[in-house]
Amino acid sequence: MSEVVFEHVGKLYSRGDRPAVDDFDLTVKDGEFLILVGPSGCGKSTSLRMVAGLETPTSGRILIGGKDVTNLPPKDRDIAMVFQNYALYPHMTVEENMAFALKLRGFKKEEIRRRVDNAAEALGLKEYLKRLPKALSGGQRQRVALGRAIVRDPAVFLFDEPLSNLDAKMRVEMRSEIIRLHQKLGATMIYVTHDQTEAMTMGERIVVMSEGKIQQVAPPMELYDNPKNPFVASFIGTPPMNLFPKGVLGEGICGVRPENVMIVKDDDSRDYVDFVEPLGSETLVHVVYGECRLNVIARVQGFASYRNGDKVRLEFTKIWYN
Repeated sequence: MSEVVFEHVGKLYSRGDRPAVDDFDLTVKDGEFLILVGPSGCGKSTSLRMVAGLETPTSGRILIGGKDVTNLPPKDRDIAMVFQNYALYPHMTVEENMAFALKLRGFKKEEIRRRVDNAAEALGLKEYLKRLPKALSGGQRQRVALGRAIVRDPAVFLFDEPLSNLDAKMRVEMRSEIIRLHQKLGATMIYVTHDQTEAMTMGERIVVMSEGKIQQVAPPMELYDNPKNPFVASFIGTPPMNLFPKGVLGEGICGVRPENVMIVKDDDSRDYVDFVEPLGSETLVHVVYGECRLNVIARVQGFASYRNGDKVRLEFTKIWYN
């Protein structure tokens, strides 16, 4: 069993400062793929590093598989961590990088070979085992980092923004790779990212964080359809939800997703198209709206023939109320 439990965990680096992590209380289910997402400085990486044993909580405790690991060193936690910068040994081959931790733990050569071969087969690395990291692409190096984690057969996999250094195409490919890996291994995985697209496409549940606190924990579409507060509403979704101040659409802060904004040409309207972003399969139309002159984004399927300055009227098919 590899359930991970945070019991009111906090992290304060110095007195008087705002806590990096504040009252983090959460259970990661055995075999779950959980995403921690939020802007830079929100506490997501600190939370992950406390699971890994690289940071020590100043309050609360952390359990892995029912065992209190709060003050245990990393080597005694049965975890494997995949970092943003790969952290490969440049003088070692792919095979040696993947086998290194097992050698340190005293595994027999036959077992090391079996584990490395199985991981290399799963990640498409068989033909690269004798190469040095400098002879690999960024995506291949990240696969080696994944392989190094897999061979250890840990209770919990931890990912700290592992795709940040890859280009857009490679990020998409590696997202699929990691999802397939989780489906194959069925292991508990905790994944940190600032990219909400990664969070939405990969996670079974997502933890949205801001200023050290959990804002909401939910499956991706629940976050999208029923955000708990304006921060979650604006952070989840690309482009973000259009937020309207109190009194514009209702008594409180309201929001409308771009796909729920309909545009009607109206020569008598004060509202007008500010600029247009054609994206191929869809078009984003930015409209200056209402007395408050807000920028409202509408998502239109396919090509939209609006021009800057066109006078329009907006209609909202679905409104989120805070």
